[in-house]
Amino acid sequence: MIRLTRLNGEHFVLNAELIQRVEGHPDTVVTLRDDTKYVVTETVDEVVREVRDYRASIQAIAFQMDRGEHRMPAAHHPKGTEDSSVVPFPTREER
Repeated sequence: MIRLTRLNGEHFVLNAELIQRVEGHPDTVVTLRDDTKYVVTETVDEVVREVRDYRASIQAIAFQMDRGEHRMPAAHHPKGTEDSSVVPFPTREER
């Protein structure tokens, strides 16, 4: 999810995976796959940067999980599973 701002100043989050295109003419318009459009205050470059950072964060967490280093914050643990850890993905050597 990325955080964006409507022209009226209202903040919202948007699923970056649903973005089809981002255009600046002169306002920035984010068009989703279903043709829903959002006009936002961020520039095209800022939206692209937000999407890139979002996707990079997913890759970083996946890398930590693969190495067995990722720990879910206690607030996100289902009740009674606070001591559990994430099971690492098998490496290529283990397959």
